[in-house]
Amino acid sequence: MDDPVRVRRVYDPPEDGDGTRVLVDRLWPRGVSKERAAIDVWLKDITPSDELRSWYHQDRSGARHDTFVDRYRTELDDPAHTEAVDRLAGIVREGGPVTLITAVKDVADSHVPVLVDHLQHVMKRT
Repeated sequence: MDDPVRVRRVYDPPEDGDGTRVLVDRLWPRGVSKERAAIDVWLKDITPSDELRSWYHQDRSGARHDTFVDRYRTELDDPAHTEAVDRLAGIVREGGPVTLITAVKDVADSHVPVLVDHLQHVMKRT
């Protein structure tokens, strides 16, 4: 298996190779039923804090992206996020593919790549 963690949007239909589907958004995706989403685990506490998310979305120019990344990395190491990160790492360790599911339109500029990178570092440490 090349990479045990993939990322997909919730609006894309589930695929056989998705494995465990983990929703990594704080809010349930608008207009998507639980059946259609086919989510196995919802990790609300792994997302950026409300304060950080609001701050980041106040400026749509992208100028805050690097600071957002730094601040979210710091949050991922705090006790409020550690339990959710550890749970996700445990799911990945169980084997089989894991697909992180999100509703964000621009995945590349969201919290998801930061989370994937953080997870890779956590997995290497243990």
